[in-house]
Amino acid sequence: MKNKFDFRIYLGVIILKQEYKPFYEKFGLNIVYYRKRKKLTQMQLAELVNIDRSHISAIELGNVGVSFDVIFKLCEVLEIKPKDLFDFRD
Repeated sequence: MKNKFDFRIYLGVIILKQEYKPFYEKFGLNIVYYRKRKKLTQMQLAELVNIDRSHISAIELGNVGVSFDVIFKLCEVLEIKPKDLFDFRD
């Protein structure tokens, strides 16, 4: 479903512009890094953040955008600062 803001909505999840896909992917890789550092599975992280495991997977793959609420909860669970998730390595 397209709208005037040029992002798609799929099953209630906002899927953002493909031109930003590399940034979503880097963000997702940071989630994977910090999740594994805490020795958590996707399922465990999802339960702690109170979202579905498939949503964690979509975030880690860079397929969906993430709300600030989810970012803040992820940071709380992973014991990191929000800026850590946006520290993109080349």
